Amino acid sequence: MAGFPFSSDRRGVLAGALASIGAAGLAGCGRGKDAALVLGDQVHLLQAKLEAARALDGVPYRYSWASFPGAAPLLEALNAGAVDTAPAGDLPVVLAAAAGCRLKVVAVSQNAPESMGVIVPHGSPIRSIADLAGKQVIVSSARGSISHYLLLEALREADIPVDKVKIGFMLPTEASSAFASGQIAAWATFGLFQARAEAAGARVLRDGRGIGPGYTLIAAADAALADPAKRTAIADVLARLQRANTWARAHLEDYAHVYARQTGVDLALARVLVARERPGLATPDDVFLTAVQNAADRFAEYGVLPRRVRFADFCDSTVLAASATPTAA
Repeated sequence: MAGFPFSSDRRGVLAGALASIGAAGLAGCGRGKDAALVLGDQVHLLQAKLEAARALDGVPYRYSWASFPGAAPLLEALNAGAVDTAPAGDLPVVLAAAAGCRLKVVAVSQNAPESMGVIVPHGSPIRSIADLAGKQVIVSSARGSISHYLLLEALREADIPVDKVKIGFMLPTEASSAFASGQIAAWATFGLFQARAEAAGARVLRDGRGIGPGYTLIAAADAALADPAKRTAIADVLARLQRANTWARAHLEDYAHVYARQTGVDLALARVLVARERPGLATPDDVFLTAVQNAADRFAEYGVLPRRVRFADFCDSTVLAASATPTAA
């Protein structure tokens, strides 16, 4: 699948994750003769929810998990055939599609807009996005990430030319350490990494409210969807994720405990994160497509995309619809 960007600074991350897949094998908790499914994840978040709800108990197929520190290496793994599914932010998936990754978006969920933000350390003299002129801002996790889009749109809103800001890119785990040690003046980040920094005193200059599109997508490799056994298994996983979302909404405290155990974060922080989440799953509909297409076109204007894309061509609404559980927004 030529054309998908593969930066050298992420090869080690991807290689390590692939090695862990090989070491664990494909011996998930299932049974039967179906092809083993490799479920991609980011910092164990999807796994935590499904295990908290015990939604994968008794699956009739083999599966394993492969967790990555960010969307970029996860989507590279999807492109390489190392995982069959990948939960990722909307714009990283757009970038992967534009770069030639053969994938389809099979389900979407709307994020809380405050779950991404441009932040500065406690005590920083930087008080607004306009104050970033002449400063360096680190973006998690790569060019084309949701954090990158948030920063570019925030600069546009503040009438600050992009070339007036020094933008760098780091994987979230690396950026988190650098931010905590005072090496970063400002950081565009999201989710767990943002919440952890806020708990340590970081201040939010601008979150995602009014910027959007703000979706998490579940992408599946075209090759996996072309395999009847894997396609059926993916539809079943989506149905089970629906049930896990329903459980999570009704059991926030239990979910927070499992989330904390699975991710290693403090329970108080886990409570913040699950409260910000909007657990739901839906097919990629016209409202979603319009929002993401508009953002994709803006990314193309910024010169981030290698080519313009018609994002509807990379969506498949039939997989979630094939599951027995009704969709829930």
